[in-house]
Amino acid sequence: MTRAERAEYVEHRLTELYPETPIPLDHTDPYTLLVAVLLSAQCTDKRVNLVTPALFAMASTPQDMAKRSVEEINTIVRPCGLAPRKAQAIQGLSKILIDQHGGEVPRTFEELEALPGVGHKTASVVMAQAFGVAAFPVDTHIHRLAHRWKLSKKGGTVQRVEKDLKRIFPESSWNALHLRIIFYGREHCTARGCDGHSCEICLHLNGPAKTVRKRVAKRV
Repeated sequence: MTRAERAEYVEHRLTELYPETPIPLDHTDPYTLLVAVLLSAQCTDKRVNLVTPALFAMASTPQDMAKRSVEEINTIVRPCGLAPRKAQAIQGLSKILIDQHGGEVPRTFEELEALPGVGHKTASVVMAQAFGVAAFPVDTHIHRLAHRWKLSKKGGTVQRVEKDLKRIFPESSWNALHLRIIFYGREHCTARGCDGHSCEICLHLNGPAKTVRKRVAKRV
C-alpha cells in the first residue's frame, strides 16, 4: 500500500468515525483559546478545562489578566504543571497584546510565535481553531500515529511529520483531520494500548503482528 493510499484510507475512516470535530479546549474567544492551549503543554485537555473556569472568572481579557500578578495566576494554574513558567507567560503575553496588538490576538504565525510561551504548535492551533487558517498542529498523538501508519518516516521530528502530513493530505482537510487523529489516538491507538497492529486502522494498514519464533539451540 502506497503512502497516498494509506492517507486516503485514514482520512476516509476518521471522517466516518468523527463526523464532528469539537474543539477539546473550552474557550469563548481567541484570547481564552490562546491561554488554554498554552496551559495544555504537557497537560491533558481535561485538566485544563477544570482549571480555566476559575482563571477566566478572575480575568478573561488581556486587560484584566495584565493587572493580575504572576503569583495570582500561578495559584490557579498550578494543577496544569510548569505553572510558574506558564503564569509568567500568560501575564507577559497579555501585556504584549495590549501594547503591540490593540488588545487583540494577532492573526499571523510570526506574531503569535513571538509571544511568550507560544511555540509553533500553539500558534498553529490558534490559527486553525480561532481563525480558520489551514494548519496541521502536531502533538504527541499525531506524531505517534503518523509513524505507526507509515505516513511519515519513523523517528522523524515533529517538523518532519508536519511537512509530510501537509504534503499527503489536502489543505482543506487539515483543520478537522488533525483533531480527528487526536481523537482516535486518545480512544483507540494509545501509546501503550496499540502496538501498531491492534487497533482497527493499524490492522487495516499494517496487518496483524508477525509472530517471531526463536530457535533454541540444542545443548550438546
